[in-house]
Amino acid sequence: MSAPIDIDLDAYLARIDWRAGEARADYATLAALVHAHMASVPFENLDVLLGRGIRLDLASLSDKLVRARRGGYCFEQSTLFAAVLRRIGFAPVAHSARVVLRERRDTAARTHMFLVVPLPEGSFVVDVGFGALAPQVPVRLDRADAQPAAATDHWIAHEDGLVVLRARTADGNVDCWVSPLDRVNPIDFEVANHYTSTHPDSPFVNRLMLRASTPQARVSVMNRDVTIQRDGAAPETYVLRDRLALRALLAERFGFDLPDVLALRVPSVPGWN
Repeated sequence: MSAPIDIDLDAYLARIDWRAGEARADYATLAALVHAHMASVPFENLDVLLGRGIRLDLASLSDKLVRARRGGYCFEQSTLFAAVLRRIGFAPVAHSARVVLRERRDTAARTHMFLVVPLPEGSFVVDVGFGALAPQVPVRLDRADAQPAAATDHWIAHEDGLVVLRARTADGNVDCWVSPLDRVNPIDFEVANHYTSTHPDSPFVNRLMLRASTPQARVSVMNRDVTIQRDGAAPETYVLRDRLALRALLAERFGFDLPDVLALRVPSVPGWN
């Protein structure tokens, strides 16, 4: 996937609170960028539910994710992150995948976007836009036995000509997505983004899905159910009372205020549809 590199890198690095020194096209920088991005840019589908549409041009993504300090889903986050990597000197390649957490491989559509970044050490999967199960470090593509120590919760399996992102969870190992790693053109992501953000059967059109990872806690929201996970502690769970509580949560845990959520429609939430 080709993308322009005329991104305001200084503004992006300020957005993710970059503190790792000079950004270079090496593994240490890549891992630090993934960590900082995911600690600063939340996963969210609010604009889909507000009926605003999702634009993937770099100017719109910079306005939303960088200047407005909002989040986004995979197409937004990976497109922006790929442009940042290219600006630094990496050569990321964008691929599509079928998400199989809740669907069979033969019925899931190719509605996910992730990156593969080649380095002298090997090629690494970078997936900053996968939501609650996103790997927070680059994941080695070709050799699971050479995985960096910090990547023990995710690994890539190779099955029947496909690559499979697997994750270790409290309930056991799960398959996250599968991909043939074939060539994908920019228009393919535009089509997949349109389906994901507008089709009446898309989960992003029907459910509220949020994730934020901060040094203090990891927060995930599915419809009205909120889970807050702090290191070494049992998860804290509660149910959002109303849209006012959602707005307060966004300001407290996600780093932005969005008054429009007071009129948010979530078809799968009784009373919010």
